[in-house]
Amino acid sequence: MKLNRPSMNRGDKTVKHQIRSGRSRSARFAGLLLATTAISGTMPALAQDAAKKEESKGTVEKITVTSQKRAQQLQEVPAAVQAISTKKIEELQITDINDYSKHLPNVTIQPSSPGFVGVYMRGVASGENRNHSGPSPSVGMYLDEIPITTIQGALDVHVYDIARVEALAGPQGTLYGANSQAGTIRIITNKPDMVETYGSATFEVNAVDHGGIGSSAEGFVNVPLSDKAAVRIVGWAQHDAGYIDNVFGARLYPTSGVLDDNADKVKDDYNTVDTYGARAALRIELDDNWTLTPLVSAQDQKTEGSFAFAPSTGDLEVTRWFPENSHDRWVLAAMTVEGKVSNLDVTLAGGHLSRTVDTNSDYADYGFFYDTIFGYGAYFVDNGGAFINPAQYIQGRDGYNKNSVELRLATPSDNPLRVIGGVFYQRQEHEIFQRYRVDGLADTLDVTGLPDTIWLTSQLRIDIDRAIFGEVSYDLTDKLTATAGLRLFESENSLEGFFGFSAGYSGSTGEAACFGPATTASAPCTNLNKLTEETGNTRRLNLSYEIDDKRMVYATYSTGYRPGGVNRRGTLPPYSSDYLTNYEVGWKTTLADDTLRFNGALFWEEWEDFQFSFLGLNGLTQIQNAGQATIKGIEADIEWKPIPKLSISAGATLLETEFTGGPGFPPSLTELPVTPKFKGNLTARYEYSLMNYDSFAQATVVHSADSGIELRQTESAIIGRLPAYTLVDLSTGVTIDGLELTLYLSNAFDERAIVGRSTQCAISVCGGLPYDTPMQPRTIGIKATHAF
Repeated sequence: MKLNRPSMNRGDKTVKHQIRSGRSRSARFAGLLLATTAISGTMPALAQDAAKKEESKGTVEKITVTSQKRAQQLQEVPAAVQAISTKKIEELQITDINDYSKHLPNVTIQPSSPGFVGVYMRGVASGENRNHSGPSPSVGMYLDEIPITTIQGALDVHVYDIARVEALAGPQGTLYGANSQAGTIRIITNKPDMVETYGSATFEVNAVDHGGIGSSAEGFVNVPLSDKAAVRIVGWAQHDAGYIDNVFGARLYPTSGVLDDNADKVKDDYNTVDTYGARAALRIELDDNWTLTPLVSAQDQKTEGSFAFAPSTGDLEVTRWFPENSHDRWVLAAMTVEGKVSNLDVTLAGGHLSRTVDTNSDYADYGFFYDTIFGYGAYFVDNGGAFINPAQYIQGRDGYNKNSVELRLATPSDNPLRVIGGVFYQRQEHEIFQRYRVDGLADTLDVTGLPDTIWLTSQLRIDIDRAIFGEVSYDLTDKLTATAGLRLFESENSLEGFFGFSAGYSGSTGEAACFGPATTASAPCTNLNKLTEETGNTRRLNLSYEIDDKRMVYATYSTGYRPGGVNRRGTLPPYSSDYLTNYEVGWKTTLADDTLRFNGALFWEEWEDFQFSFLGLNGLTQIQNAGQATIKGIEADIEWKPIPKLSISAGATLLETEFTGGPGFPPSLTELPVTPKFKGNLTARYEYSLMNYDSFAQATVVHSADSGIELRQTESAIIGRLPAYTLVDLSTGVTIDGLELTLYLSNAFDERAIVGRSTQCAISVCGGLPYDTPMQPRTIGIKATHAF
């Protein structure tokens, strides 16, 4: 959902108001919005008074970023950094990762459900299945100074009262280390300030075409406690309407002759989401040099239903046989200490993330297709030996605990020789519990101690990263600067516990392969205890040349890595770290009297021995270092104010990828999956006075080319490709006596934009019933914001 948030200056502070957007329901409301937008476009010339006509020519916004671990103007950073500022977050109505990724053309996401999103940058994607025992993510996610990337993907932080989103494209291995192999995304919160008390509240209602009614409420307050301390408290509550129907269906299982139907599960608009969250930050100035900023953020999210539909069943329709829901709650506690020792800037940042996710998932396709194709239904009987329905469902719990700490020192930024360096430690735990159930299963087939359980995964995964890093920059002349960086790292990955069948079902796997007593929850015994360790380094070299104070060019060589890990199948070896090497030239320009900003980069990346995960024997995920790939591309973004009240922004990425084969893959020049060859966006916003009230009209277009889904050619031919799509968002609004009213239309033409496709089991078996994950259908909404 999308929200517009106005900014209100108070001294040199900016109050951010962010509102959650919704999606539309009826063509009648859509027509109203289109008519309003069309009329508003003709009003400015009539409504503006003489004083405003004399307003001086506007300039593009100047943005301060901290992507290089220092505060710098965006145009002074010799790297591919795109920043979505507070102003843009408000204007583009950004509230979550689905929103801001649309406006980052070098970022591609694959959401499977709320809270579980795969993030990729610059085409560095192999189509892996993001399993709990699979490779770590290749894009690092940060909230302020704290890494929040969990082993299965990005934590979807609610974007409200946020200062900016920074996207660092290309390997960030020197300053950010593991899991920033392809890039890094940082969400920077607004900090408490000691100037005055202020806040904002927003309420919204929206309607989704083909679906239900959504709503949200958000607010924040900033309160000075003294001239040396302040607190900032943020809260949000939101209901996302469903738009996918679970429709009636019946299945005949050939081996047992069981005829099953889902009559008791039929429901319209059943994929709803309810989210509640809060964030509190305290800022204390101990003296002129030292500042403490503790922060606590928490969110509780409950979902119902599936967020993918089956095209063979119908548009936005699916037939599911068992309950599907999730309960995702997380708490992040962080502390940042900033100060000076002599002339050195000191930063100490530490955080603890605790996350628990309970899930219920339908897995009936597995039983149906394996029975239909291979006759597996013959193995599923009750205590009397009679055949039963072999349909399965999964009850799961994932528990994440992540601790990180970084200490770094930096010399003054105005010195000709500048040094930044530090140490980093991170430890992640993932407690994995997945119980695959078949109702009425014979006791002899149950995993010991768990009735009706044909398969159990109960494991503890631990990932540890240690690093020493540093970068040195030196001004060779007043225009030419050289930078060299190095990071030395150690990584560990361990996996311990149980996975598999009972001894009554399999005589060689699961319980039959146990070698010790149970060490994890509800496990009958232990059949897995493996550890792999690695050491290595990443490097960065950069030359930047300042043509003048408005134009700069740079060249970069950099590397990034993703740690290796353990294959839980004992017969398979561990997989090793994979590395990405980046060669890049870029430019930063501010032209036409500061009314035009034009930045971009050309890059060539070599991906070596990249990790690829897939469903192997018995549907068990296995990971191997697959081979080599080359990625070539160009990316650019533009910000332009041709006249003071009109803003135009655009961004685009053009990619060419080649996978050249590797172990287990025939030599080929296959393109890498997931990322489209082209992705771009264009936004135009006009601000004007309507009957002496501040008003605006805005339109955004996002286009993505088609993309592959699978790296393996046989599976790719079965599952097909993700189609191209074009999304159009429209909004208009007015502020009356401090109350801002906004009417918006998201996905105005109800484009069925498919951002993911999957099957419940191996594509070669379940490929006859794929599921498409769409972006939300057309949504219309109205919201009201009041600042105080």
